[in-house]
Amino acid sequence: MRSYDKLYLKVDTVLVHINLALHHVQALSQYSKLHLAEERCEEAEARAQLLEKQLKEVAQAASKGETQNSVHAAIHIEYRLDVLLVANESLLQKLHLAEERCEEAEARAQLLEKQVKEVAQAASKGETQTQFIAALHTEAKIARDETNSVLEKLNAADTEIKSLQTVTQRMMLTEEEMEEVVLKRCWLARYWSLCVEHGIQADIAGVKYEYWSSFAPLPFEIVLAAGQRAREEDMSPGDDLEERQKVLKHTNELSGERNVESMLLVEKGLRELALLKVEDAVTFTLAKQRRPNMLKNEEVKLPTDGQFEIFELSQEESDDVHFKQAWLTYFWRRAMTHGVEPDIADERLQSLITCSSESCTSQDAVDVERGLIEIRRLGLESQLWKTSRRGLEIGATARLHIETDF
Repeated sequence: MRSYDKLYLKVDTVLVHINLALHHVQALSQYSKLHLAEERCEEAEARAQLLEKQLKEVAQAASKGETQNSVHAAIHIEYRLDVLLVANESLLQKLHLAEERCEEAEARAQLLEKQVKEVAQAASKGETQTQFIAALHTEAKIARDETNSVLEKLNAADTEIKSLQTVTQRMMLTEEEMEEVVLKRCWLARYWSLCVEHGIQADIAGVKYEYWSSFAPLPFEIVLAAGQRAREEDMSPGDDLEERQKVLKHTNELSGERNVESMLLVEKGLRELALLKVEDAVTFTLAKQRRPNMLKNEEVKLPTDGQFEIFELSQEESDDVHFKQAWLTYFWRRAMTHGVEPDIADERLQSLITCSSESCTSQDAVDVERGLIEIRRLGLESQLWKTSRRGLEIGATARLHIETDF
């Protein structure tokens, strides 16, 4: 019940009480008049009785032959008696009228009392309903406060979950990052296999090769395939996903780990390889085997920068050069795609694409070694990693904003 409805009920109640009081006053007034009329009637009856008594006395006196004064007195008394009778009749009429009015006032008073009870009951019900509604409002406010509290906790939990999801996403590698892990495992598996084959770092080579080859059983073929895809990517971009899935197939079959720890492990392995100078040892051993019949005191020719004499490389050396060319082609293609080192990326990529001869010379070996030194100096792999991570964070932030809007 609204507040003005309650006010209307109270006003009606007051008005009924006022009307009832007025009718009670009227009834009391009628009762007072009735009581006065009754008193006058009683006085008139008493006077009438007195006059009748006097009239009897006068009649007795007349019968005894008393004086004429007695006759006149009797006439006067009779006249007064008639007047009293008329007055008495008038008073009786007034008395009946007063009684009727009293009855009407009583009936109206009873009706008003009934209306007062009904209004009082309605007011009581209205107050009870108002109290009930007020109680409901209080309970609704409490429930709303509890709901808001729960919603705040849910929002906090949702924010925490999204934060954990973001952290988890940052811990997971993208397809491209995982492809890089695969190729670096191939690098490690290939050079440790050459160490086992040529007796380099013999005390640890077997264990290292067994470990890394478990992730990359075909290292040479996988890297060459990645390099070939990088060469042809601009001509057939639709085949990119299919080719990348081929490269990742071996890793998906052999290892389901796609977290950052995988990248950290291969980086640790590559640093160990560089610290032990395994690549240099392999290059020297392959060059030494190029002339199996040379004398011990004969100098071994190694492809070096600034060397004017160009000579053909052995098959194993050519394979090593092709392996490194594919490696460089893959990373420069990624650099050009992501806008890393934009001033030189396209030039380096085109230079590598033109190197497609089956047989390699010492100049090709010099070029690939120079290329490997350059990407290390530029920190190209590190730049690509930061670019990939930045894109992942932007994507996570965008998803968070979209989910928040909904």
